[in-house]
Amino acid sequence: MDFSIRAANVEDCKDIARMILELAEYEKVADHVKVTQRDLEQDGFSKNPFFHGIVAEVPEQHKTKEGHTKIGYALYFYSYSSWSGRAVYMEDLYVMPEFRGKSIGKALMSKVAQLGLAAGCNQLNFTVLDWNKPSMDFYLSQGSFDVTADMGYHCMRCEGEALEHLAQP
Repeated sequence: MDFSIRAANVEDCKDIARMILELAEYEKVADHVKVTQRDLEQDGFSKNPFFHGIVAEVPEQHKTKEGHTKIGYALYFYSYSSWSGRAVYMEDLYVMPEFRGKSIGKALMSKVAQLGLAAGCNQLNFTVLDWNKPSMDFYLSQGSFDVTADMGYHCMRCEGEALEHLAQP
């Protein structure tokens, strides 16, 4: 399959927003998506972006029946480990279902790893749902390991009213 991976630009936000919703539907949490195309434009392409992105694109002759040529994406940002220094966190990795199994996801993940290494990072972090065996198997096949199983860490979150309450002095 002929495809290319490139840095996302502000014009890609409409397609990235579409694929974020597709990913959320796959993960059975579509009602949790609050981010809009405008949020992506502001948060990813301002002077101090909160995230970076890459897109997978196919030529016109391979476009989807809906006319899409942007068929996958990865969002990532840089973070810091107090134990090992610079890290890159891959927030999303998504390939449209009809394009899976064609090495596009591997190419996206590889590009995030390359960008992380170029920035001096020594680890790539991400989460995967416990029921998503195909993704878990893919990540394990790429040399990743399950931090929860191997080290006992759990991913925690505070949001909404709890976050507001926590922020009170």
